[in-house]
Amino acid sequence: MIILSDNEEIIKVIETLFQAGVTKDLSALKDIHLNDSKFSSFSDLPPYDLKDYQTTIELEELRFISISDYTYEIKNPKISLFGNTAVVALELIQKGMLVDNKSYTGEHMVITGRATFVLVKQPTWKIVHIHLSKIDG
Repeated sequence: MIILSDNEEIIKVIETLFQAGVTKDLSALKDIHLNDSKFSSFSDLPPYDLKDYQTTIELEELRFISISDYTYEIKNPKISLFGNTAVVALELIQKGMLVDNKSYTGEHMVITGRATFVLVKQPTWKIVHIHLSKIDG
C-alpha cells in the first residue's frame, strides 16, 4: 500500500473534482466534498450566490455533463497546511465543447481562471469551500 503525503492527497482530491469532467464519472463528486452545513462554494459561472453542498454537487454535475472533450490543467498550486485544514490556491485552465442538446450545436470554450480550495481532514481530506474565478482576457 502506498502512503501519500498530505500534499499529495490534497492534490488528488482536487484532481478528482476535475477528472469527473473528463471521465463523466460524477459519483466521485459526493465523496470529495464535505456533506455538512459548513460547506460553501462560489463559482465562475452564474448564479454567483454562495452555494451549499447539495446545490454545488448538482451544478458541478450539470456543468460536466454539458461539456464534451473536457480537459483541465492545474498550474502553480500552493498548498498551505494548518493542522487538519488546508488552503490551496492555483491557476486553472479548462477547455472543452459546450454542448447544446436541443439544437445539437457546440461552442469551443477556454476558461482561464484561479481557484481557491479549503479542505479539512475528517478523517480523509474533503473540500469544504471552493472559490472559482475567471481571468478576463
